[in-house]
Amino acid sequence: MIIAFSVTPLGTGVDVGRAVAEAVRVVRASGLPNHTDAMFTTLEGEWDEVMSVVKQATDAVLAAAPRCSLVLKADIRPGVTNGMTSKVETVERYLAEG
Repeated sequence: MIIAFSVTPLGTGVDVGRAVAEAVRVVRASGLPNHTDAMFTTLEGEWDEVMSVVKQATDAVLAAAPRCSLVLKADIRPGVTNGMTSKVETVERYLAEG
């Protein structure tokens, strides 16, 4: 499964970068395939391991903020691996065709 999620600290003012960095640190330490951009962190793995990482990342934000917003989107396709890469490669192939 692929999860795109965003954790946002609330109640800490406008500078949320440090708390978000702690959440991303948890994701990167998980060893699961991941990608972080300006809006979301995308993570790929089995249901239990991915959801565990999302919880740990949320807990990391809550250690620095009194409240946290979590947005999550999931692509659940049992038996599919390497989806983060293959989905982008498919789009790039079509783009190259013109």
